[in-house]
Amino acid sequence: MFDFSGKRFVVTGAASGIGDATARQLISAGAHVVSLDRNEPTADVATHFPVDLADENSIDAAVDRLDGTFDALLNVAGVPGTAPAETVMAVNVFGMRHLTETMFERMAPGGSVVVVSSTAGFGWQQRLDTIKKLLATDSFAEAAQWFAKNPQEGNAYNFSKECATVYTMTMGVALHDMGLRINAVLPGPVRTPILEDFRQSMGEDNIDGAENLLGRHAGPDEIASAILFLASPAASWVNGHPLIVDGGLSGTYLTGLVPLPQI
Repeated sequence: MFDFSGKRFVVTGAASGIGDATARQLISAGAHVVSLDRNEPTADVATHFPVDLADENSIDAAVDRLDGTFDALLNVAGVPGTAPAETVMAVNVFGMRHLTETMFERMAPGGSVVVVSSTAGFGWQQRLDTIKKLLATDSFAEAAQWFAKNPQEGNAYNFSKECATVYTMTMGVALHDMGLRINAVLPGPVRTPILEDFRQSMGEDNIDGAENLLGRHAGPDEIASAILFLASPAASWVNGHPLIVDGGLSGTYLTGLVPLPQI
């Protein structure tokens, strides 16, 4: 579908799930793929650097090992709500933001950033003022300190994805001024190794209800294809956009056809 011959990509979370599917699709499309993950990927990436996205120093060390410029940064890595809240926020928000902003100077003109958020962040409008205060922090450490002083009600995963979605939307014009783009993909439930964690943290009724409504959950390749689209020249005027990729599930919730999940 896409031709990425000669293009260079950094992919986080390439060792499993959506990240693995994304790396494999990129490689099939001719891309040079550098993996950043705690674990070694099985896809035939060009290079892999181990990184702990919950650790600012680990991120900096990995970026220092990168050579040359890149056409896209694909932030796929994430942890579910079964992890401690501070880890969820560190990986899904603070580390993602730190890596993204550290990579700006390494991006080629016209480069693209894609953030894998989630439809679980559907409540961002209700917490927008709070999220903007968190995102107003200047560093990984300041953000972590802010969260420690301002714990949020409910599942930390939901809040982390609310933050990731709002971050993407608020950064669109800033990246446009740099000659870059940033967008987010918001999947619903996906058949990945951490789906069982979501059943624990979000409730079996919510996860099973989505499957019953649609007949199945998404496959990793279906989300990866959306990521590649946003990273491609075909999406050259798509910027600051949260692209929902959930088979229509969110539409039923947001229009009141089906009650919002209680998480």
